[in-house]
Formats: sequence, structure tokens, C-alpha cells
Amino acid sequence: MIHDVIDAVYKGDYRIELKFDDGKIGVIDFSKYLKRGGVFKKFKNIEYFRSFQINKEIGTITWFDELDIAPETLYAEATGDRLPSWMETEEKIQSNPAVDPTW
Repeated sequence: MIHDVIDAVYKGDYRIELKFDDGKIGVIDFSKYLKRGGVFKKFKNIEYFRSFQINKEIGTITWFDELDIAPETLYAEATGDRLPSWMETEEKIQSNPAVDPTW
């Protein structure tokens, strides 16, 4: 089940506290996204990072409607729950290009 973000509070540095539609709350440290590069390079500008908003249509936080992180990922990181099984397979493929996606 996908849980939507319903509240988000900036907690300093690269930390955001998220509340989900099932009542669970957790803080995510997004500083690890700085190492990913690509679109996440924008996070190096802390003012940009702090400008997040909740997009109720897609149930996650966004930055200027041009960058978002899947609510499933946020939920897993904030609560310690597992990713949905279909995302775990995708994560394995992305983290290990030698994994055959057809298995």
C-alpha cells in the first residue's frame, strides 16, 4: 500500500520530518541525496532544498514541481518499513547492474 505524505516540517540541515496518511511520522536526512548527483545536485543550494512543498495530487513532497521522491521511498526511509516488493526488485537492479531484471 502506498501512503501519502500529509505534512512535512523542515528540521534543519537536510532533515525533513514527514507525516503520512496512516499517522506514522519520521525524519529523513536527505544529505545522502547530495552524493547521487543528477537532478539532486540542486539540493546543494540549501535554499532550494528548503523550498519543498507537499503535492497532494501525487502524495509526496516536491521542489518547484520539477523534482520529487516517490512516496514509497519516503515512507520506507521515514518509518523503517520495507519498500514494496516491486520496488525492492528495482532497487536491486539499480544498485547492481549485473542483476538480470528478467529473473
